[in-house]
Amino acid sequence: LRHALMEPLTPSQKRALKSRAQRMEATLKLGRQGASEAFCCQLKEALSQHQLVKVRFVEFKDERKSMARHLADSVGCHLVTVVGHVAVFFQPAPLSDAQASGEESSELMA
Repeated sequence: LRHALMEPLTPSQKRALKSRAQRMEATLKLGRQGASEAFCCQLKEALSQHQLVKVRFVEFKDERKSMARHLADSVGCHLVTVVGHVAVFFQPAPLSDAQASGEESSELMA
């Protein structure tokens, strides 16, 4: 539900995020455990703190593109790009309480 409410990124937004991500080190490494519940929690936490997160695929290199899409869907964030053995995820900063309550009330009326 949360993922469905996110607006898709525009090409210019993707370009800007890719540019920012180029200068970043990988925040998380996906290893033998794969896209476990614990890894998804770590990714959610990193996204809530930084909004833009780089994940390096240490294992599962052949499945990295499908796994990256799965992670984005599971966590409810945008998959910006997959380049080499690295995927970049983005989640906009959460709305303030006033904005969130206004959005919820309009959803209930629909």
